[in-house]
Amino acid sequence: MSGLEKNKLNTSNLVIELSSLIEESKQQVAKVANSTLTLLFWHVGKRIQEEVLKNERAEYGKQIVGTVARQLELKYGRNFTEKNVRRMIRFAQEFSDYNILPPLVAQMAKV
Repeated sequence: MSGLEKNKLNTSNLVIELSSLIEESKQQVAKVANSTLTLLFWHVGKRIQEEVLKNERAEYGKQIVGTVARQLELKYGRNFTEKNVRRMIRFAQEFSDYNILPPLVAQMAKV
């Protein structure tokens, strides 16, 4: 094998190894981002439920949810549509004890 062929083989192996490292890192970043977003969405839902709606289903509260969602969507994008914000509220209602969330999110990140 010539020196040029060895160099191409070494370069190819290096690129394969580096590609693997990059892909693993990208997957890890995605897991951390998803975990962080899950906790953020819970906090948004909890805050709206407790502070805006005062744990009631008043018509006024429903209007506020729509107004807040529109403003958040304009500023932060489609994750904050009214439909998604209402899902965040339901999420916070279903998992009302914050202490169960971090272990649950950690389990989700392992998948």
